[in-house]
Amino acid sequence: MCAAARPRQECVCLSANVSPHPGTGVTVTFLDALALLPSSCVLQVKSEGPKLVPFFKATCVYFVLWLPSSSPSWVSALIKCLPIFCLWLFLLAHGLGFLLAHPSATRIFVGLVFSAVGDAFLIWQDQGYFVHGLLMFAVTHMLYASAFGMRPLALRTGMVMAVLSGLCYALLYPSLSGAFTYLVGVYVALIGFMGWRAMAGLRLVGAAWRWTELAAGSGALLFITSDLIIALNKFCFPVPYSRALIMSTYYAAQMLIALSAVESREPVEDYRLSKAN
Repeated sequence: MCAAARPRQECVCLSANVSPHPGTGVTVTFLDALALLPSSCVLQVKSEGPKLVPFFKATCVYFVLWLPSSSPSWVSALIKCLPIFCLWLFLLAHGLGFLLAHPSATRIFVGLVFSAVGDAFLIWQDQGYFVHGLLMFAVTHMLYASAFGMRPLALRTGMVMAVLSGLCYALLYPSLSGAFTYLVGVYVALIGFMGWRAMAGLRLVGAAWRWTELAAGSGALLFITSDLIIALNKFCFPVPYSRALIMSTYYAAQMLIALSAVESREPVEDYRLSKAN
């Protein structure tokens, strides 16, 4: 596999040996070739790593302290929300101008704000604030879906997500009662829609794709997994190690979705043109 290197349009062979590339007389190793590709996915991911260090530290703090959920407090709410606060900082580290110029990144940022509020409500879910948290995360999923956009449509992906969402709701339905019968149904539809839009951009075969699209799709699947465990544990049956499973998949999901905003889908000028068309 070869890639164009520098303005002279020389071809650099991405191989592990050190033999000269035919016709150029240039000896290049695999690592040298990577160094000549600053826009590669690997280097992009590495450049974002340091900005995520506070998030990883905050996540470790949450799991190390492991404050009992039976004794909700503002301290436990702060510790739970701290990794999400760090994802705010991760996006802000790219500059306020970046967020203002990219509507999709702005929506993901606002979605993270609603997520933090929802996390705080869920600290007191046994005191009657579960519905409040549910509504906050419903808004989050609408914002994320809007950020991912409606292009490409990917109807087959949508049909798969619709079937999976229906199966999940059918699994939960016998254990639901009262307002939860409808609230959970709407929530399942919203998170399923968000998952569809997150995965619609994935083209792993036969077309170019961005690593941020893979991050968005993976994040959406992890978010769905986390919320399904919450629902099963609350409405159906006790799930072993539910809290660890819920929070590990949740934090990973939010990190990946925040990462997907880095290579934002459209600057504000292109956004306005797309709306005009």
